[in-house]
Amino acid sequence: MDIAKITSLKALLAKPFAKQIQRKVNKWANNPIKTQQGIFEKLISSAATTAFGKDHDFISINSHEDFIKKVPIRDYEALKPYVDRVVQGEENVLWKGKPIYFAKTSGTTSGSKYIPITKESMPSHAEAARNAILMYIAETGKTSFVNGKMIFLQGSPILEEKNSIKLGRLSGIVAHYVPKYLQKNRMPSWETNCIEDWETKVEAIVDETLNEDMTIISGIPSWVQMYFERLEQRTNKKIGDIFKNFNLFIFGGVNYEPYRAKFENLIGRKVDSIELYPASEGFFAFQDKQNEKGMLLQLNSGIFYEFVKADEFFSNNPKRITLKDVELGVNYVMIISTNAGLWAYNIGDTVEFTSLKPFRLIVSGRIKHYISAFGEHVISKEVEQAIQEATINGNVIVSEFTVAPQINPDKGLPYHEWFIEFENNIEGLEELAKKIDMSLQSQNSYYKDLIQGKVLQPLKIATVKKQGFKDYMKSIGKLGGQNKIPRLSNDRNIADILYKNNLVK
Repeated sequence: MDIAKITSLKALLAKPFAKQIQRKVNKWANNPIKTQQGIFEKLISSAATTAFGKDHDFISINSHEDFIKKVPIRDYEALKPYVDRVVQGEENVLWKGKPIYFAKTSGTTSGSKYIPITKESMPSHAEAARNAILMYIAETGKTSFVNGKMIFLQGSPILEEKNSIKLGRLSGIVAHYVPKYLQKNRMPSWETNCIEDWETKVEAIVDETLNEDMTIISGIPSWVQMYFERLEQRTNKKIGDIFKNFNLFIFGGVNYEPYRAKFENLIGRKVDSIELYPASEGFFAFQDKQNEKGMLLQLNSGIFYEFVKADEFFSNNPKRITLKDVELGVNYVMIISTNAGLWAYNIGDTVEFTSLKPFRLIVSGRIKHYISAFGEHVISKEVEQAIQEATINGNVIVSEFTVAPQINPDKGLPYHEWFIEFENNIEGLEELAKKIDMSLQSQNSYYKDLIQGKVLQPLKIATVKKQGFKDYMKSIGKLGGQNKIPRLSNDRNIADILYKNNLVK
């Protein structure tokens, strides 16, 4: 059989396979409470004889109410004593047996974090990403992209070993699970993927892909942006002209909206996109509809979900609810219990539901990433929406931004300082700042009260030099990888480095 027939057969077979997966997904999506109850019961019974299960009397847990009484919410720091035992090689601590991997991530106060991945949890990481593409095929009927080259910008797949358990970045671990039918189409090469230095790696990826028929490009937007910019510098062409059959962008890790205008400018045309919500702790959601806001929460992947209202989270006894009690438009901290041995675990993300039939959500920010230096409690979703609204009808293209409080200005009232790197030359910064500020006031009544009460003055914009945020990330050793610029800080650590390194105009 010649190559043309093989590729057309591949596209032909994709459709019935996609429809089959769509039916499976719809089955649990349409029975959410029953599905989650089944997951909860299985998790508790499976871990009853583990050290954690014995310490928390899993054998007597028969309901969510029992679980709340016996298992408090923990973050990584609180769970660390158990994780340390697993890292030392002890069996049956958080989950039966030993993990097959540790996903190594950068922590804040604890240095590196070791997130366990078990033989039960690993399949959902690979299957959810696959299902996202298949659901797109089932909805749109588009399959031609399966014949082209696909690039997945990710961390190095080289794994270390610790007490007979392999460890590495999640994206590097997942690289070992790419289905065989995608291997021939997949780029970059294994050798290039193994390059640790991010700038060197991007150059090598450009070399390998420049003359290929790229149809799918996937990665964290900030990584992909660097790749696109290097392609444009090499060729003086738009990405859509370099890769004429590139029509599907798959992304995750951050909100895409602040990057959208920049990407459409780089590509030169609109392309379909699929948003994913993967994390080392689990693959939580993916976009299942092109014209619906939000991502479908993965309810059948060995993860039991709880939610706490974000504005109540730091109270003494915050109320923990399950899916049956969530509401639209409320900012929740998402709490997970998983078949990798994480129990009532706070991953640090805040989410907001956009649909309850089925359950779809957006990531609204990080519970630790906010500004409340004056009691305003501004969150990531609000600043991202504000900058999007302020730039939607103009010629302003934002590359990257972050916001910090200025508590002690040289003169006048305190304010929020927005550090923005623009793609193009901007005039009328004061007008842009005014638009952003008005949008923020309309979303956040606390902030509005502080402005109107003359506690704060309206925000000010500090323009960051071209490639300034890239230089900042490089200066702190966090260029590439799973690292992202925080949208918000409650201190001036990032602001001080930007000024110190002369990265502000």
